[in-house]
Amino acid sequence: MNRIITAAAIAATPFAAAIAQAPTTPAAYVAMAGAGDQYEIQSSRLVMQTTRNAELRAFAEMMVRDHTNSTAEVKAAARQAGLTVPPPRLDAKGSRDIAALRGAKGTARDGLYVTQQKAAHARALALHRGYAANGTAAPLKAVAGKIAPVVQTHLTALPSM
Repeated sequence: MNRIITAAAIAATPFAAAIAQAPTTPAAYVAMAGAGDQYEIQSSRLVMQTTRNAELRAFAEMMVRDHTNSTAEVKAAARQAGLTVPPPRLDAKGSRDIAALRGAKGTARDGLYVTQQKAAHARALALHRGYAANGTAAPLKAVAGKIAPVVQTHLTALPSM
C-alpha cells in the first residue's frame, strides 16, 4: 500500500536533519543532486534487468526518466548561475548501495531496492527543499523548488514490498 511520507516524518530522520542543517554552496548542491540522480538511475536500471514485479519495473522506469530529467534541469540551472558543471558521479553511499543491490538476487533485490529508494528519496527531498528555501543561486533555488514535488511524488508512488 502506498502512503504519503510527510515532511515532518522526513525531517525527523537523522540524515535529513544533517542535510537540512548543512550550509550548501551552489556547487555542493549540484554535486549532491547529481550524485543522488546517478544512484537513482543506476539502481533502477539494475533492478529493471531482473525484477519480475511489474509495479516495481514501472516505478524503476519512472526513476530513470525523471532523474535523467532532473539532472538535465540542475545542469542547465547551474550553467545559468555561472557554474562549470562536471558530469555527475555517485557518492560513496550510492556506490555502496549499488554494490549491495548487485549482491542481492530475486525478490531480495527488489526489497532492498525499495528500502534504499525510501531513504534516497527522503535525502533528496530534504536536499531540494533545503536548497529551495536557503540556497544562494536563484536559478538553482528555482529548479530545486521544481524538483522537490517530483521527489515527493516518487515517495508516494513507491511500491511496498
